[in-house]
Parts: sequence; structure tokens; C-alpha cells
Amino acid sequence: MTDVPLARRDNIAARLAAGQAVNAGTLAIEFSVSEDAIRRDLRALAAAGLCRRVYGGALPLASGVVPLVNRLGTNVERKRALARAAMPLVVPGSFLFLDNGSTSLVIAEELPRDNDLIVATSSIEIAATLAARRDVPIHMVGGEVDSVIGGSISGIALEAVARLNIDTCFLGVCALSAEGGVSAFDAADATFKRALVERSRRTLILTANEKIGAHAPHRIAALNIVARVIVEHDADEAEVDRLRVAGAEIDRAAPGTDF
Repeated sequence: MTDVPLARRDNIAARLAAGQAVNAGTLAIEFSVSEDAIRRDLRALAAAGLCRRVYGGALPLASGVVPLVNRLGTNVERKRALARAAMPLVVPGSFLFLDNGSTSLVIAEELPRDNDLIVATSSIEIAATLAARRDVPIHMVGGEVDSVIGGSISGIALEAVARLNIDTCFLGVCALSAEGGVSAFDAADATFKRALVERSRRTLILTANEKIGAHAPHRIAALNIVARVIVEHDADEAEVDRLRVAGAEIDRAAPGTDF
């Protein structure tokens, strides 16, 4: 016998996978259940990284978006090599912002100790990592947490960022190209990142090879707005040269221990 709630959830997941937005009230009528039951389905699907919850329903994930939970623990030594290459750029006594992302989580682990740093973030994973260190004051930017992004990018978070004077922002990106500049797959995430760039004296980007030359629909900034881009040791030289021509200042990370 088919488990009706699971069958209903699978039906909703299939619609989202096909790119359809769903409304809790409409689904409740269609399946003859309460809106609370539908909201439980949507919460479960969002927790599984299959959709984005919005008021009244859910939206399919933007093309190219990989939930943070699926990125944690992947290519860690490559990310650590990028983070270590960026540490000489961290000025003692500065106010940093670590944007949402798995590379920023590694940056939080690699930040130098006893440097009188203050770190702001909207990521719950990054805040937890910093809290475990017990040596860095944390400024948590709040609001509703987006389970796909891994932190808050809501209007509340935007208002909080607008009140900050950030010395250095470590900006997470989805794509980086000479033609498209710095870009993201998710519109709300791009809006949040543009606010970070605007409120930061200096923006640094650490990028994996697969993001170089990639394109995403939502532009964040031109490359010449970014103070420094740190690429992997084996990033394609031709692609890196195109970034330089477009105005990017490039550093290469040393090979990590898994190379």
C-alpha cells in the first residue's frame, strides 16, 4: 500500500524539479489536506535541498544552485589552500565579513589567532565554527535562514549589512568570467552579495577552477571592483589571463596536501 503523505510529497517534488512554483493553499485543496500538512511537506523538501521556501509556498531551485549541505566536506584541501593563500591579506584589527559558502567555512578555520579580528557573517555554519574557536568576536547577521544558501539573505539581513562598515569581505561566488564579471545563480543571493560589496572597503574572492569562465544570470559586480581574486594552483592560464585583461588582480594558491 502506498504511503499517501510520501506519495504526495514525491508529486510536489516532481513539480518543483520541473521548474514549477507551488502554492500551499492550492496544493491543500488539490490533495484534500490541511495547509499545515502541505507546509510540512515543503519544509521537508526544503531541508532536503529540493526547493526554496517562500511565503505561501515554495520555488524550484535556480539552475546551477547546489545546497550548502552538499558542498560541505568536498575538495576541502583545495579550499584550504585557497584560504591559506588569502591569510597574508588579512589586516590585524580589521572587521571582516565571511559570506555564505563552504570555502568561507574553511576561511573561518584558517583565520590567524591573536589578531584582534571581528568577524561578521550570516552563515550559521560559519558562526558555529568561529564560536568553537573562542578567540574571535562574532557579529551575527540575522533573519530567516535559507537552507540552500546556508545562511540568511533576507530583507532583515540586507538591513543589517547596510549598517556595517566592513574592512574586508570574503565574497562567495557562483561564476567568474571576463564577460559576465562576478555573478550568482540565485537572484536573492546576488542582491545580498551586491550589498556586501557596497558596504566593504575591500572585496576578496577565492574561487575553484570550475567557477572560472562560468556564467550565471545575476550579476554582482565587475571584476575591477574586486581587490583580489585567488585561484587554485592549477587554474587554466588562458582563463586566468582573460580575468586579468578584464581588470582582476590574481594570486595563485599553493598546491594543497591532496595534490
